[in-house]
Amino acid sequence: MRKYLLFMTIVFLMGLPVFSQKYKRIHRAAVLVDTHNDFPSKAIEKNLLFDSDLSGKAHSDLGRMKKGGVDVQIFSIWCDGKMPQPYKWANREIDSIYAITLRNWQKMEIAFTPADLKRIVRQEKFAAMMGIEGGHMIEDDLTKLDSLYNRGVRYMTLTWNNSTSWATSAMYEASLKTSSKENASADSVVRKGLTDFGKQVVTRMNELGMMVDISHVGEQTFWDVMQTTTKPVLASHSCAYTLCPVFRNLKDDQLKAIAENNGVVCLNFFSGFVDSTYNKKNRAFNERHKAERDSILNTVTDSYFADSYLFEKYAAEVMALRPPLSLLMDHLDYIVKLVGVNHVGLGSDFDGINSAPQGLDGVQDFPKITEELVKRGYKKKEIKKILGGNVLRVFKDNQR
Repeated sequence: MRKYLLFMTIVFLMGLPVFSQKYKRIHRAAVLVDTHNDFPSKAIEKNLLFDSDLSGKAHSDLGRMKKGGVDVQIFSIWCDGKMPQPYKWANREIDSIYAITLRNWQKMEIAFTPADLKRIVRQEKFAAMMGIEGGHMIEDDLTKLDSLYNRGVRYMTLTWNNSTSWATSAMYEASLKTSSKENASADSVVRKGLTDFGKQVVTRMNELGMMVDISHVGEQTFWDVMQTTTKPVLASHSCAYTLCPVFRNLKDDQLKAIAENNGVVCLNFFSGFVDSTYNKKNRAFNERHKAERDSILNTVTDSYFADSYLFEKYAAEVMALRPPLSLLMDHLDYIVKLVGVNHVGLGSDFDGINSAPQGLDGVQDFPKITEELVKRGYKKKEIKKILGGNVLRVFKDNQR
């Protein structure tokens, strides 16, 4: 028995370098596309430079993108629904992406077309793309949608948490289930789904070649989109509702509809969308620090600021709240088993979230996803689809 155990131990240890090299080779060979990263708004908020080392300050920077093997990053152009002149704010963030690119022209470029992506990746440069997170930024004006497309925006999330005048959000529609319409939210909306103008927005996006992003939208809006669009849709940062039943995740019938549409669902790394127990644990954390949190909110009204401050201060406690990486991979497995490997990708939401699964501390950690995929038995061809191939297909299909 001892000889057998010794033999098996030697076999196992000899296999470790082989396994390590296998997932690393696959990761390097794949075109890794992350469909959602909120660095532009965080950079403005905290005065951060993308081309400096931001370890400990942000999830992302140019150097760590390379270290993590990220070939294509779609940056989120975001502001909340209360921001005055949101179209102007969107252009400011787009300006920042252009400025970063010009400073680092030897290392990165903005990609406008699938051909651009192919060329940039072949040159071993970093490809930057942009997506508008929230239809309020077009200010009910299709000409502004056209302008944003001309500047390089290649998807638009139809709503953020706030509804627009022409589309209802997941947060709003979920609130209607627990409150009266009058008290449901700050939105002055009493109907659900897309209006006629909302359908015009989707149609115009199809004509332009701009991907329709259904993350954040309400269920009725989702179904109205699926009846309107003629192109494959994108869920840029969402997970599976069955595994974590929160309003932002997608139900089985929605996942099936996206697959039938030949679209793709890109997994959000936020702990609260991955782990069904996270919100309960987070509430307990807030209760332990209620006095301090209330004191902060007496000074600033932004609860996200208060949460972020406390998360940084009590980092050891926060680490214990984070789910294991295996739970994120369970979402991936679930979607693959339900609708197939052709309809799942990665949409981290890095720099827009304050908690991710353990081991995912920033963009440098993307290889851990590939390592887990190999461990779970995914083949090289399947892994390449998950890491970016499926998103590239949807992008190409929208550009036709």
